[in-house]
Amino acid sequence: MDHLTVSELPAAVADGLAAGTLAPYLGPAMLGLCSGPSVPATPADLAAVLTARVSVPGKIRNRLTAAAQFIENFKHRKTLVAAMDEAYAATPEPSALHRWLAALPAPLIVDSWYDGTMRLALAARSDWAEVQGLSQSEHFGTWVGWYAAGGEARPDPIGAPTVLYKPWGARLPAHNYLVSDSDFVEVLTEIDIQTPIPALVQQRRSALGFVFLGCRFNDQLPRAFARQILKRSKGPHFAVLPEEPTRMEARFLAEQGITRIALPLIDVARQLTQGAALTT
Repeated sequence: MDHLTVSELPAAVADGLAAGTLAPYLGPAMLGLCSGPSVPATPADLAAVLTARVSVPGKIRNRLTAAAQFIENFKHRKTLVAAMDEAYAATPEPSALHRWLAALPAPLIVDSWYDGTMRLALAARSDWAEVQGLSQSEHFGTWVGWYAAGGEARPDPIGAPTVLYKPWGARLPAHNYLVSDSDFVEVLTEIDIQTPIPALVQQRRSALGFVFLGCRFNDQLPRAFARQILKRSKGPHFAVLPEEPTRMEARFLAEQGITRIALPLIDVARQLTQGAALTT
């Protein structure tokens, strides 16, 4: 089965986001819309930053999770966390799209990269909460951490109208990161039975479709997480993907019933923030 591709932005995307029936699912390419301080925006960029700080064998220097595992094994977990903190010490200025999304009545926003840009965009509000994936090396037996809008740890703020879900963690508010091989192995061992995915996310997605913005699926990790976060969601799903998909990406889009929007992210951002979505 082939995936569906459209070359214009369906009105259903803007309408669904505005109504809170479609949830934004953000990837690292969202950083390309931002101004201000730059932070690593690809796994390769992040691997380069980490290995500039800590010497890593050449054969794994460009492989983020393996390089992170080497640092964790031979220099201690605290060294890895400190290196991640340094990489994301600055927060880029939220783009117009970040701010537009932050103002919507979204029950759920998934942000699958380590930067704090979406958190900063939401800071104008107080009626949101954040949930982050936790490393089992630091929080054995606890899969997620909940935080109020001000950053205070909370048991489970179910009542928040908007929940920001950071499955791979972030520097703020508590220096949580899934980045090393062992971090991901622990989660992927359990993710098929949904244990690492917050119960509230599972509950809310049952009434939602997802719009992927700034995401690629040309690696196993983003595909694995997206597949499990979408599980038992209502749909429909859309992905802004201007590049021709790889074979594995095309298979993933078809398998998940995701409509590909073959437009540059900057064009989609402009249409959404200006209310100029087109009907296909």
